[in-house]
Amino acid sequence: MFKKRAHAEWRALPLAVSLSALACATPAVGQTADQAAEQGPAAAAKRTDAKKPKVSSAKPTSSNATVNLVNLLVQQGVLKEEQAQALIKQAEDEAYVSRQAAKDATTKADDATKAATAAAAAAQPPGTRHVTYVPEVVKRQLREEIKQEVMAKAQKENWASPGTYPEWAQRIRFYGDARVRYQGNYFPTGNDQAGAINFNAINTGSPYDLSSISNPYSAPTYDALQDRNQFRFRGRLGMEADLLYGFTAGLRIASGENNSPVSTNQTLGSSGGNFSKYGVWLDRGYINWQTWGDDLRISAGRFDNPFWSPTDLVWYRELGFDGFAVQAKHEVWEGFTPFAVAGAFPIYNTDFNAGINLTTPPTKFASHNKWLFGGQVGFNARFSPEYAFRFGVAYYDFDNVQGQLSSPCIVEVASDVCDTDLTRPSFAQKGNSYFALRNIIPDPPGTGNNGGTSFKYQYFGLVSQYRPVVVSGQLDLGHFHPTHIVLDGEYVNNTAFSRSLMNAAAVNNRGPSPDGGTTPGAFNGGNQGWLGRVTVGDREIKHLWDWNVHAGYKYLESDATIDAFADSDFGLGGTNLKGYFVGGNIGLGDNVWATLRWMSANSIAGNPYAVDVLQVDLNAKF
Repeated sequence: MFKKRAHAEWRALPLAVSLSALACATPAVGQTADQAAEQGPAAAAKRTDAKKPKVSSAKPTSSNATVNLVNLLVQQGVLKEEQAQALIKQAEDEAYVSRQAAKDATTKADDATKAATAAAAAAQPPGTRHVTYVPEVVKRQLREEIKQEVMAKAQKENWASPGTYPEWAQRIRFYGDARVRYQGNYFPTGNDQAGAINFNAINTGSPYDLSSISNPYSAPTYDALQDRNQFRFRGRLGMEADLLYGFTAGLRIASGENNSPVSTNQTLGSSGGNFSKYGVWLDRGYINWQTWGDDLRISAGRFDNPFWSPTDLVWYRELGFDGFAVQAKHEVWEGFTPFAVAGAFPIYNTDFNAGINLTTPPTKFASHNKWLFGGQVGFNARFSPEYAFRFGVAYYDFDNVQGQLSSPCIVEVASDVCDTDLTRPSFAQKGNSYFALRNIIPDPPGTGNNGGTSFKYQYFGLVSQYRPVVVSGQLDLGHFHPTHIVLDGEYVNNTAFSRSLMNAAAVNNRGPSPDGGTTPGAFNGGNQGWLGRVTVGDREIKHLWDWNVHAGYKYLESDATIDAFADSDFGLGGTNLKGYFVGGNIGLGDNVWATLRWMSANSIAGNPYAVDVLQVDLNAKF
């Protein structure tokens, strides 16, 4: 670039400058060009000062054409000598300017060349070869390789398609749902409010004083008389990430009034009211590994119920399982797929601080962890494209959940503890049978509290052990597809139940007193349960005007299973309930639908209790 500028400036010089340059570039008289070059610019400058051309009328002798021309013009009288001297000086000055301009242009061009050479050397490491000619086939191959490299980099870094996520982000899936519900709870006349004891409130709070002398207050009870109208909300947001090589990880948060395992409902206006904000809970958190085709899946953490259950007779549909599970299935021939599930799940883990701190040194309790171990086998059978049948048998062992009578202990205040307090349930609904855990030593007459009458602060534990066997079945009749007729059935039997133990220890689920007084009646609870349901319509509600309706009957005795994990809606939760339910769903748009349910429940054993529940839901999922 600098060379071109210098050349352009040189061409733009006026004719006088060109002539002046020619004059300066011509060797002096009697000197060859090589000699002039050897002497250099300094000698030339000295010579110019010493021997300046003179105007003479003699024959021109200068080899400088400009000087000779001026001399000739003086000889012919065209110019005066003073004018000739001025022209020669002007020519010499302009020649000097021209030489300096050329020198500067050359210097800049050389500098530019050096800079370009250095840049090329930096861009091309040693070993780079310059090819003067590249065949066309090689050019096409190079273009294709460069294009592929650039496109691969663009796809990886997502700068060529800004409307999409990077590859790692495309392996993350978000999902969720929201539900707004109106719930009406209606209690008929005849319920026994005094008998609706809330054992969960006692076991999760302060112990209850059973002494009628020292405690004039009744035990906490469930509402059994006053109708309630509630607006409730449920919101859940989950994320699952594909970690490759068969691994996935997931998290889900959910609403909820408390840490209940069977409900994520939030009653609007509760938690202090006045539009107070509500809590959010960690509802799921797990890592899964599965084979291609999902024939084998291993789950660890907190995840969905791994056991197949077509109804909520034993397991409520929103219940999450903590622990470890293995699920396996394999199609042995077309249309017939056996499956098996096994798992271990901690229900309760003893706090390291559990113990008695009033002694010196403090006494720590032994661990009293509670576990659920379960296994299930079954099969899926498709007789034809229209008909399918699924069947399963499960066995569950609730280990260490039975309450234990304490060693003899002294209880003076509500904060005193006994050595088997940890065997009480940490969460319960209602229905299971209980007994008093503490073996309290009474004060001697005339001493202690209340004039010799000891306080009887008590906690309550489960009387029975629980090892239920559950048989489940589902028949899908799809002859009129998309309308289906689905028959669901489930049966449960607690094989660890002992009626004699119940008669001896249970404080609830008893019939009327035989003498009409304080003598407890016979235990009239049980260990079995069943549920039957028929559903007609679309199997899933996904689109506008999809629909289904259902009706069924439920019978679940007091100790057929752990009440903490049973349905929380029917009879307002728990066991020891029987009754019918009807309902239906209709699609209002893609993934938006409405639900209507009516449930009428009555107690099976113990004090009279009945409740009707109406639920109207607006559901959405994404």
